[in-house]
Amino acid sequence: MQSYSLLDLSPVPEGGTVADALANTTDLAQHAEKLGYHRYWLAEHHNMPGIASAATALVIGQVAAVTSTMRVGAGGIMLPNHSPLMVAENFGTLATLYPGRIDLGLGRAPGSDMNTARALRRHMAPEDSFPQDVIELLGFLGDGDPNQPVRAIPGEGTHIPVWILGSSLYGAQLAAHFGLPYAFASHFAPQALTEALRIYRETFKPSVFLDRPHVMVAAGVCAADTDEEAAYHRSSQMLSFARLRTGRPGKLPHPVRDVEAQIPPQVMHQVQAALSVSATGSPATVRQQLSRIIEAHAPDELIITGMIHDHGARIRSLQIAAEILSDLSEGSAAA
Repeated sequence: MQSYSLLDLSPVPEGGTVADALANTTDLAQHAEKLGYHRYWLAEHHNMPGIASAATALVIGQVAAVTSTMRVGAGGIMLPNHSPLMVAENFGTLATLYPGRIDLGLGRAPGSDMNTARALRRHMAPEDSFPQDVIELLGFLGDGDPNQPVRAIPGEGTHIPVWILGSSLYGAQLAAHFGLPYAFASHFAPQALTEALRIYRETFKPSVFLDRPHVMVAAGVCAADTDEEAAYHRSSQMLSFARLRTGRPGKLPHPVRDVEAQIPPQVMHQVQAALSVSATGSPATVRQQLSRIIEAHAPDELIITGMIHDHGARIRSLQIAAEILSDLSEGSAAA
C-alpha cells in the first residue's frame, strides 16, 4: 500500500444543518492534510437529506482553497448526470486554480432515485453511453486541437487524472480496457470486490495514463479509544444505512447504545453485509482489521470513510486511523 486517503460524504447530522455539514467538511479536510492523508474525495449524491455534497465540484473547490498540498477530488462524479464538456470545464477550472492537486473519479450510476435522475437530465436515453462519454471527457482534458469545433476551456491540456469507480465487474473491465486507475466502492457494496480486482489486474492494458494497474479499495473506519465507544459512534451509520434501505433516508442519526434493538434482524443482516469491509474499535482492534483488509486485497491505496455524528469524534477517528495507516504503508514500502 502506497498511500491512504479519505472519502467524505459531508454528512448532515440530526440536529444540524447543511451549513454545519459543509463547515465540518472544510475543517475535517484541514485535519486530514495535517495527518498525512494523500487524497480527500467527495461524492455526488442528490435528493439525500443527509448528504451535503450534491454540488460536488463546488465543495471540492472549497476544500482545495483551505488546504495546500493534499490532492482533492471526486469519488465520484456520476457521469450519466452530466455532459462530458461540462465536467471537463468544471474540473478544468479547478485544475487551473489548484494545479497538480485535482482528481476526477467517474461513476456510471446516477447517484439518486429515478425521479431525481429525470430532474437532473430532463431526458433519459435508453442506451448506456458511459464508455463513449469517458472517451469524450478524456479528449476534452487532453492536449486538444485548436481546429476542433468544441474545446473545453478551461480543461484542455490539464490532463487531470481520471479514475473509474465501481462496485461491479463492469467498471473493472472498463478501467482495465482504458488503462485507467480503478477505485472499488467496497465501503458499501463489497460483494464483487475480490473478483473485480482480479479482472482489473489480469486484463489491464497499459496506456498513456498508466503503465500498470493501480487499485484503490474503500473501507469504512470508526475508531475510538475503546471498542465500546467506537461501536456507539458507528451506530449512526448503521441506522442511516438501515433507513435508506427501507426507503426512509434522512439526516445522519444520533448514535445509540442499543442499535440492534432499533433495526429489524433482516435489515440488520443487509446492513452488516454491505458494511463488512470496515474496521471498528480501539486502535488495536482497528489496526488488526485494517491489516486484514490490506493483506486480502493488496490495494495500491486505501481510502477510508466514516459517517460519525459527533464532529469531534470523527476527527479523533481520523487521527487514530492515520497513525495506523501511516505505519502500515511504511511497512508495505519496507517489504
